[in-house]
Amino acid sequence: MSWRITLANPTIGAEEEKAVLDVLRSGWLSMGRVTEEFESEFARMLGVKYAFATSSGTAALHLASLSLGVKPGDEFIVPSLTFVASVNAFVYDGAVPIFAEITGENNLDISPQDIEKRITPGTKGIVVVHYAGYPVDMESVLGIARKHNLWVVEDAAHSPLARFSGRFLGTFGDVAAFSFFPNKNMTTGEGGMVVTNRKDLADRVRLFRSHGMTTLTWERHKGHAHSYDVVALGRNYRIDELRSALGLVQLRKLAENNRKRAMLTKLYREFLSDVEGVNVPFIGHPGEPAYHIMPILVPQEKREQIIDYMKGHGIQTSVHYPPVHLFTYYREKFGFEEGALPVTERVALSELTLPLYPEMTEDDVTVVVETLKKALTTVC
Repeated sequence: MSWRITLANPTIGAEEEKAVLDVLRSGWLSMGRVTEEFESEFARMLGVKYAFATSSGTAALHLASLSLGVKPGDEFIVPSLTFVASVNAFVYDGAVPIFAEITGENNLDISPQDIEKRITPGTKGIVVVHYAGYPVDMESVLGIARKHNLWVVEDAAHSPLARFSGRFLGTFGDVAAFSFFPNKNMTTGEGGMVVTNRKDLADRVRLFRSHGMTTLTWERHKGHAHSYDVVALGRNYRIDELRSALGLVQLRKLAENNRKRAMLTKLYREFLSDVEGVNVPFIGHPGEPAYHIMPILVPQEKREQIIDYMKGHGIQTSVHYPPVHLFTYYREKFGFEEGALPVTERVALSELTLPLYPEMTEDDVTVVVETLKKALTTVC
């Protein structure tokens, strides 16, 4: 389908094309010098000690799980209003998800108060998701974690360069994972990044990312080793030089593109402020968000018809997210049922995501809002 206004659109130009072409001409395509530079710049941007580029955001999350030594039967607390990878990555290692509520209709982040209510003797950790790029209350989460001796993983897929209490998201927990999927604030096509300040976790991530090998192809190419041992059952979660080249260029554009997202979000909020039947979450939210997506809440009985109306007028929308605990796999494996998370379930049925990306104009926002208004008054 040809969209008038798409939901998201990666900002790719001549700089990205040149960077990729340079790699193609270099003769070295697998993980090497460009990846090292990408990791170094990402770590420097956040002010963390260690950063490891990966083949996807899901791989980054799974490396977080592997680095922490997550075992079968370990319970971890996680929001259900998230992409399923936030949960899958820990279930891969046999962990048991304990889903916590979101804070409410004005804050779609996980509720620290509900986290604490769900802690049991089997709880080993907490996974927080900075939904739409709006910071979770990390001071409260870390206080709970310290009290109960729990690890904390930040799923920061939505939130590169977002801040809370003056610190970048991704620097609060034991380890954090970023995603560079094409709809994210910066992209490598597919790709991700693991960051941590803990050397023990960094050593495990480095090992598990590449088959548990003691040396990598790039190191042997540089003459630093002539063979290798395998000391753990690792994975192949490596990124390649082509994607790292994209990431380097995108990283340098990130702050400006986040600024544009903030400006567009401000316009949306202004234009939607008097639209009956629409609630805009996160207004007045603490910290400095990354403005990854533009979620609104509409009457749930009208949502599907609104989506169809917008589609019929060339405007792409989406839903973020169907609750993970109600997916067939999670119902059948863990026995979750409707009603387990009433706030999450109610909000999930009302959430509608509007287009948001840096190349949008004020006229585009106007078209989206005016079409939404017509949809609200037209659908039954």
